[in-house]
Amino acid sequence: METPVEIDFQGMAPVEQIRRSIETHVAALEQRYGRITACRVAFKAPGGHHRKGLYEVSLRLALPNGREVNVARMASQDERYTDVNFAINDAFKRARRRLQDHVRRMQGHIKEHEAQPIGKVIRINPEDGFGFLETADKREIYFHKNSVLDGGFARLSVGARVAFAEEQGEKGLQASTVRLLGKHGMR
Repeated sequence: METPVEIDFQGMAPVEQIRRSIETHVAALEQRYGRITACRVAFKAPGGHHRKGLYEVSLRLALPNGREVNVARMASQDERYTDVNFAINDAFKRARRRLQDHVRRMQGHIKEHEAQPIGKVIRINPEDGFGFLETADKREIYFHKNSVLDGGFARLSVGARVAFAEEQGEKGLQASTVRLLGKHGMR
């Protein structure tokens, strides 16, 4: 690691046993998943006068090329988080999963989801419940009112921007799902 592990003890004085446990976990991550350039761990003790409650552990791992993996304790009232070791182990278990996904993406084992293509409505026949949209590469694609998500067919008009999923139908290309974009709606 290019910089030492930074551990921020919040609501408590630093504890050497916790520091060693965190450093051991970080070393195991680095050994298994390659170079981690920096690591910041926020370890928050339970609040309150009697020190009862849940520990919170948040991690920020900096990776080469400006990439990051961030892990924060989920907002749940799981009683297991009253145990220091469980809270630390769980945070690093989630970090391992995220790093594993990151490595798989980089190796091409997990596909990045492509954005849905965008088109615009060029003809619409409200009486019969169908229309046509034009793709970015100027192809015309048929769609049926049942393909329009969230009952949006009634809100469609010529020129409306839509995202769609294309598939081969009985009579050629058609949009299997159409989602209205822009001022009317949904993203």
